[in-house]
Amino acid sequence: MKKPMETSRRTLLKGVAAFSAANLLPLSVSRAQTQDAQAPAPATPAGGTGPRHGLSVFGDLKYPADFQAFDYVDADAPKGGRMSFSAPSWGYNQNVQTFNSFNTFILKGDAPPRMELCFDSLMVRALDEPDAVYGLVAETVEVSADGNTYTFNLRPEARFHDDSPLTAEDVAFSLMTLKEEGHPSIRQIMGELAEAVVLAPHRLAVRFTGRQTRTVPLLVTGLPILSKAYYTRYDFAQTTLTPPLSSGPYKVGRHEVGRYVEYQRVENWWAKDLPAVRGMFNFDRVRLEFFRDRQVGFEAFKKGVMTFQEEFTARVWATEYNFPAVLDGRVVRREFPDRRPAGGQGWFMNTRRALFADPLVRRAIGYGFDFEWSNKALFFGAYQRTQSFFQNSPMLATGLPTPAELAFLEPLRAQLPEAAFGEAVLAPVSDGSGQDRAMLREADRLLRAAGCTRDGKVLLRPDGEPFAFEIMSNSPSFERVALPFVKNLERLGIAATFRVVDPAQYQARLNDYDFDIASRRFALSPTLGEEIREMWSSASAQIPGSSNLAGISSPAVDALIEAVLQATSREEMTTAARALDRVLRAGYYWVPHWYKPVHTVALWDVFGMPEASPAYDFRPELHWWFEKDKAEQIGVRG
Repeated sequence: MKKPMETSRRTLLKGVAAFSAANLLPLSVSRAQTQDAQAPAPATPAGGTGPRHGLSVFGDLKYPADFQAFDYVDADAPKGGRMSFSAPSWGYNQNVQTFNSFNTFILKGDAPPRMELCFDSLMVRALDEPDAVYGLVAETVEVSADGNTYTFNLRPEARFHDDSPLTAEDVAFSLMTLKEEGHPSIRQIMGELAEAVVLAPHRLAVRFTGRQTRTVPLLVTGLPILSKAYYTRYDFAQTTLTPPLSSGPYKVGRHEVGRYVEYQRVENWWAKDLPAVRGMFNFDRVRLEFFRDRQVGFEAFKKGVMTFQEEFTARVWATEYNFPAVLDGRVVRREFPDRRPAGGQGWFMNTRRALFADPLVRRAIGYGFDFEWSNKALFFGAYQRTQSFFQNSPMLATGLPTPAELAFLEPLRAQLPEAAFGEAVLAPVSDGSGQDRAMLREADRLLRAAGCTRDGKVLLRPDGEPFAFEIMSNSPSFERVALPFVKNLERLGIAATFRVVDPAQYQARLNDYDFDIASRRFALSPTLGEEIREMWSSASAQIPGSSNLAGISSPAVDALIEAVLQATSREEMTTAARALDRVLRAGYYWVPHWYKPVHTVALWDVFGMPEASPAYDFRPELHWWFEKDKAEQIGVRG
């Protein structure tokens, strides 16, 4: 089954969702809400006094100052050729089916994914560590004793693509512009950035208020650096199809709105030999194709229009990869382990609407989805049931709370449902018939307990109005999963409908919370950061464009979010996250879907790749390469 559009995905920029894992922490929807509550002094990344070549949340760095390349790349990988694939969604303001702007950093318009390839940042992410970043534009960084001032020493050789120097003025301008005019989710991350001060042409101090959480400084190091001179001529706050001046490994090349965009490798990129990027960005062209229909895209891949395809539809993976290029070996199927937290995918109920205010009602609706039947009849047994917002992660809560978890939960007992103190809530398991009578009877009992009544075949809400709602999607292929769910809801007397809307309307309605139920997938970082505020905090529930689709507004959830964010060790963070997981699951804010701990990939056999993929992200366009000889043998152009 195809996954719903991701914002956050894996994140919606899995650091800032707009930026790739090469630049930011892997928070697929890392769009964050910064609150004003007083917090303990932030943890200062360890590493000794004086200039540092890297930073991490809990102080551990895998790579020494003299490292030559990351372990998951081939430092001598050849350059050339192309990689082409259908447009993924990982960032702010990005649409998988079309684009109408190249400004990916504001709320207006739809920008193509992977614009992050065009921009440099102060530091870049190591994909084989949970959260570490290493210097790119910043050669070193000095951290004040209180953890509130980060002084960056910039590389004087840094240049924009027009050969103008990249200086501390540009970095300061970028940070303050993004703080004041950027996408709401970027502005939320930047809430505790107090100022960016130019100390010298290549030296910059970034000061925080002291209320920032541990990941904010690292997120800031991964933000795009804009040209101050360029944006004195152009209005940053406007959409535009003029490719922006940038400084990264790629720049916008050929493109046609609604059809494709190519990112062209910059051969004289100033940073190409630096350790943090050596062996990366090997393709001359990275091309994204846009398709409004999945089948059309699949046919394009079969013809070699695209050379890489991550398959999200279990039926297609099981039954349709039997075309000639697969049979004769020109197309290869591979599975790559996915070691990231799987996050949460599901139908999210908009609790801003009175219809879903009662958790008994929300719980009852969940009994209408027969996962076991869907997995057998629709998914060829490819998936496991999602139970947690921290699936595939040590942060997933299991069984009864441990004493360490209870230490977080007990002070909040008066604000929490009793279910938060019992066995961790699990999704119901059906008999696989598609209409499990026992599940439907339990749903009916819960609805009656919530004050609903029956008038013949019609379920009436406590106010006497018929119980009806709409499930909104942007994917026609999701209909085959939603309609059996709708049918079971009809058996309960609920008039549910499934509606597919165009991509622009879908995103606009999500931004304005103008929906009853919508599907979404969120993925998280192994080191939780600001994004969890934006996903689940009371403050984010009312901010347009946040990732808090369900409208969760709970002081207890807010308190546990802060406990997670203020943890001073990974063990403490994991324990607090398990407590938070229990509370979220006991709120029944969603009908959880499914996940699989592997990437199922088909590719034309033209690529070279390192022996092992990095543990914390899967972006082949960053560190695979094109093999010309193999391409010539199977007739694929470079």
